[in-house]
Amino acid sequence: MRRLWLIFSQTATVSLAILFVVAALKPELLPWRGNAVVTLQASPAGTAAPMVGSYSGAVKKATPSVVNIYTSKEIVAPRNPLMDDPMFRRFFGDRLDAQPQRASSLGSGVIVSPQGYILTNHHVVEAADEIEVALSDGRKTAARIVGTDPDTDLAVVKIDLKDLPAITFGHAEQVQVGDVVLAIGNPFGVGQTVTSGIVSALGRSHLGINTFEDFIQTDAAINPGNSGGALVDASGNLIGVNSAIYSRTGSSSGIGFAIPVSLAKQVMEQIILHGSVVRGWIGVEVQEITPELAESFNLPKNGGVIIAGVLNGGPADRAGIKPGDVLAEINGNLIADSAAMLNQIAVLPPGKVAALKVIRNQKPSQLQVTIGKRPKMQQSE
Repeated sequence: MRRLWLIFSQTATVSLAILFVVAALKPELLPWRGNAVVTLQASPAGTAAPMVGSYSGAVKKATPSVVNIYTSKEIVAPRNPLMDDPMFRRFFGDRLDAQPQRASSLGSGVIVSPQGYILTNHHVVEAADEIEVALSDGRKTAARIVGTDPDTDLAVVKIDLKDLPAITFGHAEQVQVGDVVLAIGNPFGVGQTVTSGIVSALGRSHLGINTFEDFIQTDAAINPGNSGGALVDASGNLIGVNSAIYSRTGSSSGIGFAIPVSLAKQVMEQIILHGSVVRGWIGVEVQEITPELAESFNLPKNGGVIIAGVLNGGPADRAGIKPGDVLAEINGNLIADSAAMLNQIAVLPPGKVAALKVIRNQKPSQLQVTIGKRPKMQQSE
């Protein structure tokens, strides 16, 4: 009896060992595994390779440079008319007086220099009396405004911290429609978020968002709180500063706009050097030449703008420009539309003499104008 028990034990042990080996190496041979929906193959743990088409490298490169910006300002409610009534003041006293309150908002920014300069939107920090910057590594600090430029909706703020990860600037002039882009920011205050898309269009203007417009359009989701954040290429290089969205609901509808890094860099450098941006100005109001106007008044159809108004005593007035003139060229450069004219004049330094080609009564004429300094928030050129 003992011998039979020994044989049984040895057989069971060997069978269990064989079953264990088969279950580990060839589980599909087991009868109770034969009814699986599908046979799967899994890679060994710790051998996962980078996913094809992943932009994790670009994200790791760019996100440390993108910061969250929290602002607050003191507001006072309108004066309650009841506070002037003696009867009400007798019962309620100073409770009728307007009490100051604080309004807070949020946005994003991009660290552009190890010295602590951060590029963001003007509307993010506009009128703020307290600004706090939160870095992706958890550090928080107060910031001060170096300068702003409402005409392009750009601003520069500065923080005093060490070991700041400055972003790498890309080349906006090399960006093409269809390029993959990533938008990085702090939408709705949920924390740093990355969305992806492509460049939908370039050179968007006449949107009525800013005075100077040359937007990169993207379908990467941009929502409230993303303003001032980074638009980067597939390599993690900065190509734009997220600025606005087109939406009927206030949330992303697949059309977002970013300020090209080339324009942002010019504005940023002037703000850091001078505290503001100095632009050229000649003091005129202009009107686009529509096909109907061109046909009715025998105007050129290949560009130019109509001078609709001239500021008395302004640079254009002193140069002899009259309402009804067609401005065709500036220093030999053709003018395509009002936005092109605005940009060409803006880059000219005040005091410089520019040659303007105008068409008056269907006859071309050359005029010399001394460029003036553009007033702040001037909407017409």
